[in-house]
Amino acid sequence: MNPPNIKVDLRSDTVTHPTEEMLEAMRTAPLGDDVMGEDPTINLLEEESAQLLGKEAAIFVPSGTMANSIAIGAQTRPGDEILLMEDSHIFLYEAGGSSRLWGVHPRPISSTDGCLTAEDIDSRIRPDDPHQPITSMVCLENTHNMAGGIVVSPEQMAPVIATAKKHSLRLHLDGARLFHAQAALGIPASDLVKDFDSISFCLSKGLSCPVGSILCGDQKTIAEAHRLRKLLGGGMRQAGVLAAAGRVALAESVPRLKDDHRRCQILAEGLANLPGIEVSPNPTHSNIVFIRKAGSTAEDYDRHQTSLEERGVQVFSIGPRGLRAVVHRQIDDVAIERALEAFSAEFQS
Repeated sequence: MNPPNIKVDLRSDTVTHPTEEMLEAMRTAPLGDDVMGEDPTINLLEEESAQLLGKEAAIFVPSGTMANSIAIGAQTRPGDEILLMEDSHIFLYEAGGSSRLWGVHPRPISSTDGCLTAEDIDSRIRPDDPHQPITSMVCLENTHNMAGGIVVSPEQMAPVIATAKKHSLRLHLDGARLFHAQAALGIPASDLVKDFDSISFCLSKGLSCPVGSILCGDQKTIAEAHRLRKLLGGGMRQAGVLAAAGRVALAESVPRLKDDHRRCQILAEGLANLPGIEVSPNPTHSNIVFIRKAGSTAEDYDRHQTSLEERGVQVFSIGPRGLRAVVHRQIDDVAIERALEAFSAEFQS
């Protein structure tokens, strides 16, 4: 079977190319040496990001992984323990950075509807005992990638935040797709993160930037994050060419995210109508949906991934979780129709 000329790429919202407005902003951005604090475009992006989330300061970094890593490193000590979800991006997909880089022990906990519970946190606080590490941080994720882009509501987070404060724990939010949560809930991102000590968000996930993430927090945390960014080789020079795209994204890409949510729901509804197909979550929360077929194994999903690509649709097989599809700016209504045709042919052949 020959692949069609046009691919419908649903692997991730990181595959997007910059918009024309971004490319023009990148071409004309005023530049300086950011390591010396002299890149005016980066300085503006950091100031605007901090203001957007209601925090004192922000730092521009190459990736969400680096943003999460330096957030942990800046707010913990070697030997500390952090509490996080066992299906979180930090635990699964960041190369064990907290332990490898900072000597910080991650303690994974099962997630409930994309979040931790106050009871699970309370029961895992270490006693004041020299034999045990010190519990010092809780990490959450919103939206929750491996739960199918689930949006975590303020009502879910409130008891977790209260418990963390009761035990004087730092709170970090992996907000790689934070603005999808804002779009779904109709609540400003600043309100969603007001109780967190640090927040990361990606400019390259759903917002169409080629590179970059932001870490926001208080002045002390961001000052230490600068040191750790340098340690990891993340100090860039005239990186305002990248930050310029980020400024456009915050102004123009965030408002259109609801379009991705609408198309993701259309995709999910069409898939759910196929015999033996289950989608999760149902209804979808944001721009991600997981697709499972009754009786299928991880190996089956790997085969489906290969076969669907031959039909012109690219998705990721995520082991026993099934196939993951992510809708983004470059997926229009026609692409959704073509994807459903391919899935129908695949699962009914």
